[in-house]
Amino acid sequence: MKRALFLLVVFILGIIFLFSPIFNVISFEETRTNNPQSYYINVSKENNFNIRYTHSIHLTDVLETYEITDSNQIKLLSMEYEDVAIGMPAHAEEGQTLTYNNGKYKLEFSDQILDSFTLYIGDISQELAIIYEGKTYDLKKTLERGSAFLFEIKRISLFDKLRGVVMVHENG
Repeated sequence: MKRALFLLVVFILGIIFLFSPIFNVISFEETRTNNPQSYYINVSKENNFNIRYTHSIHLTDVLETYEITDSNQIKLLSMEYEDVAIGMPAHAEEGQTLTYNNGKYKLEFSDQILDSFTLYIGDISQELAIIYEGKTYDLKKTLERGSAFLFEIKRISLFDKLRGVVMVHENG
């Protein structure tokens, strides 16, 4: 009887562990599909990350800097770019500061917080990467080109983590 009770307790604790959202991740969930695939980057103590991409028209690098808030929201800290032509801000709006140094514009945000955003993986051969903890994750090698992904910071369970794909970095 005691052994059966022990096994029941172990089983219940195992189920709780399997389905409790205990892992903090940067999540990419495919949208506009019947069978969405999820991809993850494990989040540790580092709260800042970058998205680096090559602008498809200017063909220059853009570096966006974000912070993961305590409530798992995404705080946009800054954008750094070289050209203010098509698609890039040429002036600061309320709550923003635009500076120009060494041939680069830097647009800083005082309080731009997002729950999530949609990231489109273009079918062009230009860079699109996430840099987290000094490691670069090439999104065009992992995520399907021509697809859209919901980008968010969230807690997931071990079960969810096993169903998704943990992304692999290229360096570090």
